Amino acid sequence: MKNIYAFLEGALLPLALLLLWELCARMGWMSAVVLPAPSAVAAKWLESVMPMASFSSQNAPFFPWMLSGELVQDSISSMHRVVVGFAVGASLALPLGLLMGASAKIYRLCNPLVQILRPIPPIAYIPMAILWFGLGNPPSIFLIAIGAFFPVIMNTIAGVRHVDGIYLRAARNLGASQFTIFRRVILPAATPYIAAGMRIGMGTAFIVVIVSELIAVNNGLGFRILEARDFLWSDKIIAGMITIGLLGLGIDVAMNAVNNHLLRWHRGLEQ
Repeated sequence: MKNIYAFLEGALLPLALLLLWELCARMGWMSAVVLPAPSAVAAKWLESVMPMASFSSQNAPFFPWMLSGELVQDSISSMHRVVVGFAVGASLALPLGLLMGASAKIYRLCNPLVQILRPIPPIAYIPMAILWFGLGNPPSIFLIAIGAFFPVIMNTIAGVRHVDGIYLRAARNLGASQFTIFRRVILPAATPYIAAGMRIGMGTAFIVVIVSELIAVNNGLGFRILEARDFLWSDKIIAGMITIGLLGLGIDVAMNAVNNHLLRWHRGLEQ
């Protein structure tokens, strides 16, 4: 019941803004080309997800995006790139971050390069990505991997380096080996930081996938948004943006649920 009240309370402001937006659109205070009404956007979104039989075959050529279920296909394409790119970036960042956090020598060796590359936005790699990988999925996945890499590695390093020294001394006094200390003390203590880095990295991956799809591929939500811009299909643009938000929200909720399950011991210690 408390969760329901919290959800309703959080929904008040968005609903109020939607009602205001709908009112302004229906009163003619804004052009439907520039900013269509929420009801029109919702209708287009539903039609794109579930093709409507109400459109006749004569009208079909004018509604290929809606009638073909293209939005669903584009969502699947974008999600595939996000998952693969995030997996590549995180799988590289996690072990390197653990090593840099646990070893001062490796940290001194690798940290200057990491700090030089970290401020460079993934979009700056677009020309090189196309030159190296051509067009299609590879450059997009490369850019997403870069976007996910740095949040994961920085949080992993911070998590390992912020382990309370009293735990390390206690483990050494009990005769634990260096590997046991790493596996049973450092890694569990750093897990909350790593989980936070994973969530941030996934959010960055969603940002980068849209940018990469604007230039390197011929499908995906970013590509459809750019296509809709060329034809001034504002409802299609906003429907694509809403889909991106819903996909990102779903992934974040799922990752948060997994993190809460894995870190239930950590919450117990905090209480």
